[in-house]
Amino acid sequence: MKKSVKWVIGIAAVAGVALLGVRQYQAEIGTAMFQRAVDSRVGRDVTATLPDGLHVALCGTGSPLPNADRAGACTVVIAGKRIFVVDAGEGGARNISMMGIPNGKIEGIFLTHFHSDHMDGLGPMMLLRWTGNAATAPLPIHGPTGVEAIVAGFNTAYAQDNGYRTAHHGADIAPPSGAGAVAVPFAMTGESVVVLDDDGLKITAFTVDHEPVSPAVGYRFDYKGRSVVISGDTAKSASLERAAKGADLLLHEALQPKLVGKMTDGLERKGIKNTAKITRDILDYHASPEEAAESAAKAGVRQLVMTHIVPPVPTPFFYPAFLGGAPDRFKGEIVVGEDGMLFTMPAGGKAIERQQLM
Repeated sequence: MKKSVKWVIGIAAVAGVALLGVRQYQAEIGTAMFQRAVDSRVGRDVTATLPDGLHVALCGTGSPLPNADRAGACTVVIAGKRIFVVDAGEGGARNISMMGIPNGKIEGIFLTHFHSDHMDGLGPMMLLRWTGNAATAPLPIHGPTGVEAIVAGFNTAYAQDNGYRTAHHGADIAPPSGAGAVAVPFAMTGESVVVLDDDGLKITAFTVDHEPVSPAVGYRFDYKGRSVVISGDTAKSASLERAAKGADLLLHEALQPKLVGKMTDGLERKGIKNTAKITRDILDYHASPEEAAESAAKAGVRQLVMTHIVPPVPTPFFYPAFLGGAPDRFKGEIVVGEDGMLFTMPAGGKAIERQQLM
């Protein structure tokens, strides 16, 4: 064998050994880093250190339009040690876990209406709450009349899977009695109705304008002198402005017509007429950022948070274009909501603190 060939083979052998060493080194480092992540994140419960008061976590600020950074409509409200969820969009349960909020401690879910993007994440919500705490009773899902059919459908869809979980993990971990959900309907006989009043927490449902979707409601949570209002999907609505009177925090859906109009024009140019028709239609039953700001000003709220963001905005660079003239119509702080944000309102105070949990 020629010396040059032997030299090449030798170099290749050395390179192979070196590569093997690099891979082993990477495996060791990766395993150590993974262990570190496990130690810091598994079992994390951010609610354990929150002060008494009202807290709002954004588990989903997106819409049906695809957005890699935003889950479907989902908001966590923590009153003292009690945890509730408003709407259960796709990816919401995942984000709740990633934020360090225990799914197993969720006391109930409140649906604003029955559009798919506000409830298509119910399955994971039901499963993670059940298995996360060995729940012995189904998850209560509150909503306007009609929620019974929604819950019945999800229970039917997940019945087979529930049986598998109990068979595999045992009844101590997945008690059959705790699987699925139970509907807790309420009738909207007027503009608003108190749906829970217990242990210092009051939750009020109020009608909003999301025609032709009906019923459609928003919710106000009041606890120890602090308050948050969640609009659900709505056009500019006087009933919301009345319900939000004097609230600390208003979470209001927002659609920027100018940007959606550009999407519609692009779809038309590409001949995608069906989707273009949808993007035109959605203008009439959502509020613009400017209209949300007007409602916030009229209600006299302290801070406005935009959610259910339409269209998707890929980075904060686009926020001024999304907000348009909203800052001119509401002089309080305006926040474009992002998944993982947590707003803290300590009991009896006026501060609204914000941090990012993801």
